[in-house]
Amino acid sequence: MFDRVNRETVIENTVEFVKETLQGAEGGHDWFHTLRVWNTAQRIARTENVDPFVISLGALLHDIADAKFHGGDESVGPSLASGFLRLEGVDEGVVEHVVQIITHISFKGGNEVQSFRSPELDVVQDADRLDAVGAIGIARTFNYGGHMGRKLYDPDIKANLNMSKEAYRSSTAPTINHFYEKLLLLKKRMNTKAGRALAEGRHQFMEEFLDRFYREWEGES
Repeated sequence: MFDRVNRETVIENTVEFVKETLQGAEGGHDWFHTLRVWNTAQRIARTENVDPFVISLGALLHDIADAKFHGGDESVGPSLASGFLRLEGVDEGVVEHVVQIITHISFKGGNEVQSFRSPELDVVQDADRLDAVGAIGIARTFNYGGHMGRKLYDPDIKANLNMSKEAYRSSTAPTINHFYEKLLLLKKRMNTKAGRALAEGRHQFMEEFLDRFYREWEGES
């Protein structure tokens, strides 16, 4: 078992590891995304009966190697995280829990049944999803769309709400479609009471943004 000082040291080392690993990362999946998710996860965790150490490690390492930037390989992130945590001497049960969080946190098109659940995953997943909605979510979505060279919007290309995980990850649809294929779905998929409360205002802001976007697209004021 780790005492408080050891746990703090591990978290400090994890922060440095994540910062170094994510240098040069796409702006929506960089250290600052991780930092926001970590801060939000800690906020939600205060309202839940969870292990704060697992919450911190899960949040800090959840995007250490996002599969979409590694040819769709979902094993890279868990492998990097587990290797690092074992070098830090973290208990194997904690390592496995963090690996499960990393493995099961992502949206993956929204149609895949989640095979692992824990209160800690619920918290970190909510924090990650909250960073995908609201003003930050809008900014991240258009940043990624630009990074991938996608159109802003094309009225002739409709959103697809029934994509497989593979189709979701390989989609080249306009950025606006992503609001309907993911962002606007997240409010109802929050796991915790605190997550649902935080999602309300952010969801409303996205709806207001889309309304204004379409009006301006048509040349209206």
